[in-house]
Amino acid sequence: MNPCNWRAQREKRAFLALEDGSIFRGYSIGADQDAPGEVVFNTGMTGYQEILSDPSYAGQFVTFTHPEIGNTGLNEEDWESERLRANGLLIREATTASNWRAQGELVERLRREGIPGLAGVNTRALTVLLREKGTLKGFLSVTGSLSETEAVEKARSWSGLDNQDYASRVTCPRAYAWDPADSKTCTWGFAEQLPPTDRRVVVLDFGVKWSILRHLRLCGFSVTVVPARTSADEILAYHPDGVVLSNGPADPAALVFAVKTIRSLLGHVPLFGICLGHQLLGLAMKGRTRRLKFGHHAVNHPVMDLATRRIEITSQNHNFIVDPDSLGPDVEITHINLNDQTVEGLRVRTAPAFAVQYHPEAGPGPHDAHPIFQQFRALCESR
Repeated sequence: MNPCNWRAQREKRAFLALEDGSIFRGYSIGADQDAPGEVVFNTGMTGYQEILSDPSYAGQFVTFTHPEIGNTGLNEEDWESERLRANGLLIREATTASNWRAQGELVERLRREGIPGLAGVNTRALTVLLREKGTLKGFLSVTGSLSETEAVEKARSWSGLDNQDYASRVTCPRAYAWDPADSKTCTWGFAEQLPPTDRRVVVLDFGVKWSILRHLRLCGFSVTVVPARTSADEILAYHPDGVVLSNGPADPAALVFAVKTIRSLLGHVPLFGICLGHQLLGLAMKGRTRRLKFGHHAVNHPVMDLATRRIEITSQNHNFIVDPDSLGPDVEITHINLNDQTVEGLRVRTAPAFAVQYHPEAGPGPHDAHPIFQQFRALCESR
């Protein structure tokens, strides 16, 4: 970004068009490329690199409620995948990096990877609109080739994320071993050094975050990541001590193939689901999922463990939840969200399987949720 590009900032010719006809103007800071996306807001004050590189944000425009984004730059330690994953970025003000860990600029990376971004946006008004009306489809027009009316129509005609299999778009193309040289797994002060690997886990990749893989390695697991459409027989051929159902983007109900795989794995190997993996485990147990009005995209959601009454402050990123009224007697609800009482954790009574809706691998400041990886380790050892 050129901080002296006053003309672009003053004229605000680039804009976001929403399906309800609303227009939010700003100036382009990313790639010179128009794009559709589902508009969501994230209330986190930090962690924009992790958020934008999280595959769960595929198909979405991320609106940051924090007014300044870019001041910590980008670095090689904080990536959650190999590249930026969001369809676009919406912010109030873009700042240049001023941090001892910075190794690159956010706006330069947006341009390099072909992702549009809009600064100068009234993000407060946009967030209020999304809270009132719910998540909306949008279209980012930064090239100047479309009128507002044309952009609104493109937003309305876009397929959106409902009933869409985005997991197959972001999954790995082939199976791989995570970090065999131990070069990508930072201890972040959790251990003097990485423990030896004495258990084997397979991660079913629906859009997995690297922090999940790091935490599994920190628990002494040897981690193999496999594509989303890997069959149960292929997974069991690795002879794993456990299987992780990863996070991922879009609508869980569209992943019929994954639900079939999970049902075939139940009872044969311990299962641990996170976010989308939680929803898929619920579907595999014949439950239903439904869309939230504007989703959970934040780093400060209080979640209660119903067994211990302990409250964890958690990081969350999802638009869909498991409907508690759809669950049968074979499923126990283990955690609830104290903001809206939605389901945040499940345990299968008839098989070694459990899942959480929040992100226990994230470190938004509190590390309250990290011990659940050790619970999974204990479950694998007990089998």
